[in-house]
Amino acid sequence: MSTHNRQLLLDPGFELTLRPMRYPQFYEMYRNAIRNTWTVEEVDFSLDTHDLKHKFGPAERHLIERLVAFFATGDSIVSNNLVLNLYQHINAPEARMYLSRQLYEEALHVQFYLTLLDTYLPDPAARAKAFAATENIPSIRRKAEFCFKWIDSLQDVQRIETREQRRQFLLNMVCFAGCIEGLFFFGAFAYVYYLRSRGLLHGLASGTNWVFRDESAHMAFAFEVIRTAREEEPDLVDDDFRRQVVEMMEEAVACEYAFAEDTLSGGVAGLSLKDMREYLQYCADQRMAQLGMPRHFGSRNPFPFMDLQDVQELTNFFERRVSAYQVGVEGEVAFDEAF
Repeated sequence: MSTHNRQLLLDPGFELTLRPMRYPQFYEMYRNAIRNTWTVEEVDFSLDTHDLKHKFGPAERHLIERLVAFFATGDSIVSNNLVLNLYQHINAPEARMYLSRQLYEEALHVQFYLTLLDTYLPDPAARAKAFAATENIPSIRRKAEFCFKWIDSLQDVQRIETREQRRQFLLNMVCFAGCIEGLFFFGAFAYVYYLRSRGLLHGLASGTNWVFRDESAHMAFAFEVIRTAREEEPDLVDDDFRRQVVEMMEEAVACEYAFAEDTLSGGVAGLSLKDMREYLQYCADQRMAQLGMPRHFGSRNPFPFMDLQDVQELTNFFERRVSAYQVGVEGEVAFDEAF
């Protein structure tokens, strides 16, 4: 147990008391998440099927098949890490409330992607292949192996007792918030918004808008957990920790770039591998900046269609009213509360 006079965020145990509340910022994140509720049934895919049939060539079809194959398992992997490695070790009931809500949102994303696959891939064999992507598509298997490596890093830790275990826990959070949600999914979102910029797949884009907001909030929560833990125990993050984060980001960029090589192998006009690499490096730099670290790659965002999404959604997530995103909300709702 901790020798501190008060319970710390990563102290072992299972604190149940919400009052007095030690971390009100996590409770506010939970409340903001509840205010932003959507359902898959709101997404209209009717125009998408026409686009796929009449406006897509072989290269674009390959892109979308790879994209939905990644989506088929990506959020399930995130959910598994939440349940197996995060919930039990963050010792604050208000933070666990948010994680419970996040788990619901991940399930909602899985439902969205299931509906997406059923709509886009009517052939049962093609759907089965997409769901088995981590086994039969090398570029997706490589990303999954990266994820599983960090899931497994905490698999046998039942209680976080040591400084090294705390550091390992924070590295897991960096991986899942910064690399998987903040890089793998942001790379996938770039393909979606590129297609939207060409007037294609409006159903996919509208559903992705909601997923994007959820993922942005998930990252904000994880980075706040990391910031809080560092504030309570400053020695958790040292030069060795920062070196591990840089190596992790480099590996994540390499994994996602390999996926881009596969996804764009047919040649898609308006999307180059050079720009995708730069965008992925830009995303990695953004995540490191959120962690209070220097930017490593020094890349810019090469995609004008991502400027609004990546900058405003992430930094001003609740600073503007998103009326289309609210469902079944009663009472007064304020969107001017910053993270």
